[in-house]
Amino acid sequence: MAAELIHRGPDDAGSISLGSVSFGFRRLAFNDLANGNQPQVSPDGRIASVCNGEIFNHGALRNSLSRRGHSFRTTCDTEVLIPLYREYGVEMTAHLDGQFGFALYDSAADRLLLARDHSGIVPLFYTVVGDTLVFGSEVKAVLRHPAVTRRVDLRGLDQVLSLPGLVSPRTMFEGVHALRPGERLVADRSGVRTERYWDLDYPLLADAPPPLMGRAAEEALQVQAERAAGLLGSAVDSRLLADVPVGMYLSGGLDSSLIGALMTRARPGHSWPSFSAVFPDREFDEGAAQRLVAGKLGTAHHEVPVHDSELAARLTTMVRHAECPVRESYNVCSLLLSRAVRNSDTRAVLSGEGADELFGGYPGYRFDAAGLSGSRAEGLEAHLEREAALRMWGTDLFYENDQIAAQEFRRELYSADLADVLDEFSVTAQRLVDPDRLLGRHPLHQRSYLDFHLRLADHLLGDHGDRMALANGVELRFPFLARDVVDFATTVPPELMLHGTQEKAVLRRAAAGLVPPEILARPKYGFRAQTSSHLLTSGADWFEELIAPSTVRRQGYFDPDTVAELARRQRSGQHRVHAHLDTDYLMVIATFALFVEEFDLPCLG
Repeated sequence: MAAELIHRGPDDAGSISLGSVSFGFRRLAFNDLANGNQPQVSPDGRIASVCNGEIFNHGALRNSLSRRGHSFRTTCDTEVLIPLYREYGVEMTAHLDGQFGFALYDSAADRLLLARDHSGIVPLFYTVVGDTLVFGSEVKAVLRHPAVTRRVDLRGLDQVLSLPGLVSPRTMFEGVHALRPGERLVADRSGVRTERYWDLDYPLLADAPPPLMGRAAEEALQVQAERAAGLLGSAVDSRLLADVPVGMYLSGGLDSSLIGALMTRARPGHSWPSFSAVFPDREFDEGAAQRLVAGKLGTAHHEVPVHDSELAARLTTMVRHAECPVRESYNVCSLLLSRAVRNSDTRAVLSGEGADELFGGYPGYRFDAAGLSGSRAEGLEAHLEREAALRMWGTDLFYENDQIAAQEFRRELYSADLADVLDEFSVTAQRLVDPDRLLGRHPLHQRSYLDFHLRLADHLLGDHGDRMALANGVELRFPFLARDVVDFATTVPPELMLHGTQEKAVLRRAAAGLVPPEILARPKYGFRAQTSSHLLTSGADWFEELIAPSTVRRQGYFDPDTVAELARRQRSGQHRVHAHLDTDYLMVIATFALFVEEFDLPCLG
């Protein structure tokens, strides 16, 4: 199982067994390179722990724990976990700020604790087979256990076709679960249970003061911007601490540019390495904006070209590391970026994810602010859409698309056998988030909560982030997801998330004077890469084979005639997939075909 994770930890390996519990570990070393190997064991041999990730507030925790009588033998951040457990038990998770998936076993109490960080940056998967609990940082490690069987989770597949990606605790493997962001698992003599120890908590509308207007709003916006800049500066500073080289990703947008500027301010005179993906196709390329920012910041800039041939060569590798089919090909770009980082001897990269979800960066926030839903449904259809939304997230807020209409199309897309039982596994029958965190909140806060859980945690941070970076032994770090930054974001009044029609108003004001004005003025662009339309019209034979009727029929999950018609319409130019506005069904079908083959999953045909 540990050997399956060597890409996540090429620097060292370790294992330990205490009674009926065994840990295997692969280390990617960042702090105290000589002494920080794991598993870590308490001096009395009673407690052992393994941790994938970073504890960014370990310095403050170390000082506090030292005053309580605990001693330390290393300067490694993860050494604080065992003494923290001794002080607080399973409630230790309330004291951590970082990105982590950890396991800790207390042999005296016969208690196993697993925990995933607050935002879900680091994954942690588990399954229970009989009386055995199996867990790992990636599903492929869990699958190596001989008791674990392999089957496609149809609910997970429907999530990928309906939402930005998978939503914890669902995975693409039936019976294998993901710990949710801010969740822990406790296994002891009473059984196995999961519990949420943290979640986003937006204020109730009933408790909110009247909306700010005019000069009061301007003054409040400036105060909020200064607060955001201070918190982000501290978050950046703590995420630069490492005994190995650190760099940045530059997308050409506001968020990564602001992080880069704060890195430069934190270490004046230091030339940080920066990395960007560039495309020969102007439709996708942001190279000019990236070079502008790199020049202003004085970074040692690396451009990573992405050609169609790279997509063909690495799509299978991408799917193996993502452990799921995907709706866009940009994950391959992320894979190429992390390879370039690793080849440069940089080991950690700061990135700007989280800003859009927490500070109002997507078009949906403007629709909400204008009182528009975005739904095309009318009459009875509109009623059915509202009922579906209430089942899925407890409020009738429109999110992504009209779910009932999309479900009827998926009924045609699935094979006949699956279409007959679609109502049983459809996303419209799933409760995806905690409705109590949405009820009574402002629509902008509701959308932020949904984006955080449905778009960010398991997609942008998961298959797109963690898995693509650590495929090449590179760690991504996200200052916007520091706990105090996230907590601050939940207090920003909705009218200041969008100031007039300006998205991310607080961050734009915070970035003034740090980021080039050309970048401040740029609208939201978003990640873009080759769609299925691009590949079909450019004659990509390898892509044609993945969606060919023979492949689709043999695997048995989709209807070959419907897939062929989708492909025909795109080849002929009748329909061209928009990278952000459309669901790229053929990209999901193609990568699902690779997924089934790569993980040796059963075919239904």
